[in-house]
Amino acid sequence: MKLRKLREKLSQLGLDGMLVTNQYNRRYISDFTGSAGVLLISPSEAKLLVDGRYTDQAMDQAKEFEIVQSPRNLLQAITDQVEQMGIKRLGYEADHLSVTQFNQYKDNINAELAATSKIIETLRIVKTEDELVQMRGAAQIAEKAFQHILTVIKPGITERDISAELIFQMQKLGASGPANDPIVASGWRSALPHGRATDKVIENGDILTMDFGAIYNGYLSDMTRTLAIGEPPAELKKIYNIVLDTLEHSKEKAMPGVTPRELDKFARDYLDAQGYGKYFIHSIGHGLGLDLHEDPFSSSEEVFEENMVFTIEPGVYISGLGGVRIEDDVVIKKDGVEVLTPSNKKLIIL
Repeated sequence: MKLRKLREKLSQLGLDGMLVTNQYNRRYISDFTGSAGVLLISPSEAKLLVDGRYTDQAMDQAKEFEIVQSPRNLLQAITDQVEQMGIKRLGYEADHLSVTQFNQYKDNINAELAATSKIIETLRIVKTEDELVQMRGAAQIAEKAFQHILTVIKPGITERDISAELIFQMQKLGASGPANDPIVASGWRSALPHGRATDKVIENGDILTMDFGAIYNGYLSDMTRTLAIGEPPAELKKIYNIVLDTLEHSKEKAMPGVTPRELDKFARDYLDAQGYGKYFIHSIGHGLGLDLHEDPFSSSEEVFEENMVFTIEPGVYISGLGGVRIEDDVVIKKDGVEVLTPSNKKLIIL
């Protein structure tokens, strides 16, 4: 099915071959999970070129592909296979190719090279039911890790302690690793949207933001929760409730036919009406799947379709005071959204 759809796109673009080098696109099309290798796809052939480290793995995973074992430097193998496959106009992934790599291809491959952008990424936007199963699994792992970390957080431990425990728990629960280096930001540092964990000690009265996720069978989750250790400042409690309201109202607006740009504007306007719009300094969310940040993005004019997965993550950040972000992963459905991260989001005070 995936190969057929890709070949249809190549035909529409007048291409008789495609070179796939991006790791996420390679996995999506071939099911091959190795860290190195390229795909060459024509109307009648599909080949996966790997070096000897991955031959057996490729044969086991990439059932629709002919496996070509090559040296670690794949350039000569690509050149030879393009000629053998009779490819005259070869598409390449311009978004994922360095100038050096392009020059090497241009100097060696005997075919017209045609730049393409987001051909496979577009196919990846709408998830299959099997993909959604994996994403539900990734979300459940992160949710369970969150419930566990609530029993660990207390004054005296550091942000690094929390980050390490989150990663450890997610792996114990079946994750192959964390979806990102967890954001753990407490006290004044919670005003940093991407505040990575430091040696800062958790103190009474701190607000604490944690942004983390799990990788499960290649698919990712991405959730953010903000809580308090002891009684937080009154303004931060007020901000928390406003951010939570923004999240819930935004989820109600996320449906087929709405664009991510419209959803972003809705959340921005809502926060602005509450007096905090200028403190919302990032977008409302992004697509999620094999990659942590993938299409559609919040600037997209492409409308939501059923079974797209999107994060919704409003936030308010005030320098010197702190910040609040709450994030859910949602699947767009005909009659609303399926929330993959449904844990209670009322303010928790430990």
